[in-house]
Amino acid sequence: MSDPHAGWSQSDRALAAGKLMLAWVALLWLLEVVDVATGHALDGFGVTPRDPSELVDVVPSSFIHFGFAHLAANTVPLLVLGFLAALAGLRRFLLVCALIIVVDGLGVWLIAPADTNTAGASGVIFGLFGFLLVTGFVERRPLGVLAGVLIAAVWGGSILTGLAPTQTGVSWQGHLIGLLAGVAAAFLFRRRPEPSRALGAA
Repeated sequence: MSDPHAGWSQSDRALAAGKLMLAWVALLWLLEVVDVATGHALDGFGVTPRDPSELVDVVPSSFIHFGFAHLAANTVPLLVLGFLAALAGLRRFLLVCALIIVVDGLGVWLIAPADTNTAGASGVIFGLFGFLLVTGFVERRPLGVLAGVLIAAVWGGSILTGLAPTQTGVSWQGHLIGLLAGVAAAFLFRRRPEPSRALGAA
């Protein structure tokens, strides 16, 4: 996949990635303020499984949280993992996130327990973790491999805990599907070597 920001410097990429993630997190906090101010009216945008009318909430559910504590728990990992993933290019990052959000939302709709309401950015977080974990290996980039190892060392324990089916009030199904979607995105949106240009007379 070609990168339209190939001419950007590392500082340009870092600044753009930082701005994007700060804007994303600010939007989540603004939505939670609106949710509280309206008596939690936005909680209805979570996904209730296997109800056809709930398919419209597949995407919005990733931006809604059940209280400030829920949102606060997701804020730092989303900022950090999102920033790291966006450093490699904003266009690819947005495609990766779109895939994770849609696949995760549909997966929750299909397999989550009946009569539950699932929302939050944790599916995206698990997806970004999976993406960053394997993309260096997929693209055979030593720095990417090192980044994946470091991310696993820092976040791996929390990720494993979030996948445990024994936790109450936590959608381990959404976490697992998000993780698998992120791994799939690393393969689907991997950066390929630029083709060498053949020499020829003009």
